Amino acid sequence: MKFNFKTSYIVVGVIILIVLLLFGGRMFLIIQAGQRGVVFKPYTTGLDKENIYGEGFHIISPWNDMYIYDVREQQRDEPMDVLDKNGLSISMDVTVRFNPIYNKIGYLYQQFGVNYINVLVIPEVRSSVRQVAGRYTAEEIYSTKRAEVEQAITNETDKVLEKNFISMKALLIRSINLPEQIKNAIESKLGQEQESLAYEYKLTKETSEAERRRIEAEGIAAYNRIINASLTDRILLQRGIEATTALAESPNTKVIVIGSGKNGLPLILGNN
Repeated sequence: MKFNFKTSYIVVGVIILIVLLLFGGRMFLIIQAGQRGVVFKPYTTGLDKENIYGEGFHIISPWNDMYIYDVREQQRDEPMDVLDKNGLSISMDVTVRFNPIYNKIGYLYQQFGVNYINVLVIPEVRSSVRQVAGRYTAEEIYSTKRAEVEQAITNETDKVLEKNFISMKALLIRSINLPEQIKNAIESKLGQEQESLAYEYKLTKETSEAERRRIEAEGIAAYNRIINASLTDRILLQRGIEATTALAESPNTKVIVIGSGKNGLPLILGNN
């Protein structure tokens, strides 16, 4: 029987077509912008943690699996109830922004799988919020130390996530809700503190002004004492003579009567 090359080509083509139809979806993959992929090789080396696939078109063996991660910055909003230092229940809404460290997604998959957000990120955020909130009172969390609380939660969460191949960008406390009675008491206290600070400022300002006036009065009194001590009769007479001479030389002087006035000074009349 003669070998038919044409027939063999057709058979090979059909086999290839069948393979493509059956396994094409597993062999040809496109990784979108902002994504990375890691391959699991079940029949050879297992998870290839070191070789990370970047954006674009890729071909893998049909018996291997590609796990794709979104490595762009992501955000989760998480409402939770926590207890303060005194055991008071507080409702908080927290927002966390993060992304996987793209060249470590193999290790991330090995430890937490593709559902790492619910397995790792959210539980760690909740744990950190509860631990930090338990070190402060409701009043501090609600008003006086809110920024400090937020920073403490961020620092503690970041330490844990970074060890597990997650880069945390920010953690924000969006809102804090207290029981109405406690909230009103805190706001009333804060209002009284503001009034007290305003009153203290007013007293300080008035005290400073009184001190300024006292210093000014003492200065004027000291000046007058010095002047009075220096104004003897001879000095006053000399100043009178100088003034009379100046007036006599003035072009506005019309008549000068030389005589002896009080203290022996000349009398000047007819001045315009």
